[in-house]
Amino acid sequence: MSALCVAFTTEMPGLDKPVPIPPSEQRSGNAAKGYDYLTTGDYLKSGVPYSYYKLFNAKDTSNYLHRTGKNALVPFGFNVVNAPNNVVVVVPTCLQCHAQVFDGQLVMGLGNTFQDFTHIGQANNPVTNFGARVMATFTPKQYEAALPIFNSFDAVLPEIETEVKGVNSADRLAAVLVAHRDPQTLEWQSKPILDIPKGVIPTDVPAWWLLKKKNAMFYNGFGRGDFAKFLMLSNILTVKDTSEAREVNSHFGDVLAYLKTINPPKYPKAIDQTLANEGEEIFINNCSRCHGTYGENSYYPNLLIPASIIKTDSLLYKGNQQNPQFIQWFNKSWFAQGQNPARLQPFNGYIAPPLDGVWVTAPYLHNGSVPTLEALLNSKERPVYWKRDFNRPQYDYENLGWVYETPTSPKKKTVYNTTLPGYGNSGHTFGDKLTMEERKALIEYLKML
Repeated sequence: MSALCVAFTTEMPGLDKPVPIPPSEQRSGNAAKGYDYLTTGDYLKSGVPYSYYKLFNAKDTSNYLHRTGKNALVPFGFNVVNAPNNVVVVVPTCLQCHAQVFDGQLVMGLGNTFQDFTHIGQANNPVTNFGARVMATFTPKQYEAALPIFNSFDAVLPEIETEVKGVNSADRLAAVLVAHRDPQTLEWQSKPILDIPKGVIPTDVPAWWLLKKKNAMFYNGFGRGDFAKFLMLSNILTVKDTSEAREVNSHFGDVLAYLKTINPPKYPKAIDQTLANEGEEIFINNCSRCHGTYGENSYYPNLLIPASIIKTDSLLYKGNQQNPQFIQWFNKSWFAQGQNPARLQPFNGYIAPPLDGVWVTAPYLHNGSVPTLEALLNSKERPVYWKRDFNRPQYDYENLGWVYETPTSPKKKTVYNTTLPGYGNSGHTFGDKLTMEERKALIEYLKML
């Protein structure tokens, strides 16, 4: 997770105190099997028939995952699987959001900050467009294999468009999908059974390698209980019923075991060790209460930071409180039942995440509103509008973040606009009390995590 909270070490008065998150029992599993299932498995069982996919997409030659067969010919964010009627289909996977190419290398578990949801709502309706009609008429078996994902796309694509490129609308995607699912049977409902509020709340995608330390999932720490149940939520894009969900669920203990083996990439440049040692002392005195300690005797406290303290954009956590129908749906659903239940427990604030690999997780804060770590630690440096090059991205290895420009207005959706609801870059001003020299030393230390 790429938010950072540098907090005071003195006791905070009254009720405005960090709240510890208790641990929950988690499943164990086979990490090697989990990796195989994640990168080649059929946790989605409906997709575009491979025969049609080939007509409109060139073979992908990168093969970052070193896969074989048809999977070697599609991008890393897709799997080629057999649908229940044995039609070969291409399905999206978790790696669409949870892996990113960085300096020519695929980093597993790094949140993908290059996705573009800004025009996805303008896509042709996949159920009624010409290609789908042709498929239904001339290849009905292929159409049968694709229909569940077509139904989902028809419902969600108009609802998940973001105002800015590079942020994620996963929370909105989940809300729209569950609004079309019976909580007990998980069967698809053509009309939504829940009220869907207007507006898409943007998020940055947290790094998977942080899960091994955390007692709760998501930015406001409301994902409690069995993590594997949350990880398999992508299955509701195409799931038929609870019998299919149980089969997919049986693999996600292995997937969780694999995620716990992922480590962040090491900072690839030279580090000034003397300066980093100074930064470590600054970190311990100013940051460790929220974010823990690192190295041989590392400790992570798992703290939720109330909104009154962190003061970052409130739309994400407020959305959970203002739309309780989604919390209630989940907490009475199939996911909250059985041997490994999960539950949602909202909080008015955000989790202070571990900082392992923080150097590579720009942009920062839960909505990706701050382009560099330097700007996060000095709120006066945060731009109102900023733009990075999505085609030829450059990373600032000194200030830790994306090289960016500061246009005077947000004319295009490639410009991050912090004046929009949910996109604000306020709050988290704890680093302002540090001197420029102290911030420089602190950043040098953070390169080592």
